[in-house]
Amino acid sequence: MRSIVYSQPGTSSVLSLADRPVPEPGDGEVRVRVVVSGVNPTDWKARQGGTYGDGLPFPEITPNQDGAGIVDAVGPGVEGLSVGDHVWLFMAAASRPTGTAQEYTVVPATRVAPLPEGVSFDVGASLGVPAMTAHRALTVHEDGPTRLSPGALTGRIVLVAGGAGAVGHAAIQLARWAGATVIATVSSDDKAALATAAGAHHTVNYREDDAADQIRAIAPDGVHIVVEVSIPANADLDAAVLANHGVVSMYADNGGDAASIPVRPNMGINARYQFLLLYTIGDAALAAAAEDVTAALRDGVLPVGEDAGLPLLRFPLEETAAAHDAVQGDAVGKVLIDVTAE
Repeated sequence: MRSIVYSQPGTSSVLSLADRPVPEPGDGEVRVRVVVSGVNPTDWKARQGGTYGDGLPFPEITPNQDGAGIVDAVGPGVEGLSVGDHVWLFMAAASRPTGTAQEYTVVPATRVAPLPEGVSFDVGASLGVPAMTAHRALTVHEDGPTRLSPGALTGRIVLVAGGAGAVGHAAIQLARWAGATVIATVSSDDKAALATAAGAHHTVNYREDDAADQIRAIAPDGVHIVVEVSIPANADLDAAVLANHGVVSMYADNGGDAASIPVRPNMGINARYQFLLLYTIGDAALAAAAEDVTAALRDGVLPVGEDAGLPLLRFPLEETAAAHDAVQGDAVGKVLIDVTAE
């Protein structure tokens, strides 16, 4: 089978196309023929050494955590999945040497979720890291909810920083599905259009001096949940618009690895700052996210494409290096790799 591999950390030039044996699933595992692989910042950061450092945990690694495809073989002890099922994958390469940038991948059955009838492989490959991160960010408020469903966030106001990004896109759609009023911050009119297409009720350009006043005009009592991509850049804005007992859910280190958070404004409103990393949130939280995201798919939520607020950028498998470079270069939209034919 065709597989993208690397055996040392570095720039995208360490990636190469190789021929590798088709793997066999073991106990509790399934083999999936990958149709579409999704690329996220975590993929190029891991490849470049941001996750593993100077060495690698395996002699050879195939990148990419997310993807969608068709179950091709089922190992002993697997229930609820059968050959021929359409599925989406998450964390395929977490603590494992082989991700989704190859024609067949073997993953634990716990990292495979059903792709409802009529939902495309493009949508499936766009879930994983973005949608599950968004789910976690929306479910850490001290007063709940801990699960998402229609009505779960009724009466809540959610502020999504970077509403035109992949996580922001998923957060907007999931929050609106759950009944929240959604405000997205953006940096341009074009990105405002994308956030609106995703379902944001309001958009605010965070570069404007009165951004906090604009948000407060929409939410006089403040926002309950902030889905935050850059706390170094947005700490003051978040503190200015957060409601009493509100939470800032921080899922990325965009803007730097250190932040200055104003003490008194946050103390006065009993603010909570929740860091989150998908790889360490635990099996229960991952399972809950996978179940709720799949339920949202059944309700027609989480579409992709420019009309849905998330343009698609496509690459063939042999151009995986270029796909990684596009994500590293902050391409607007979702980068997908076409691996095999449907």
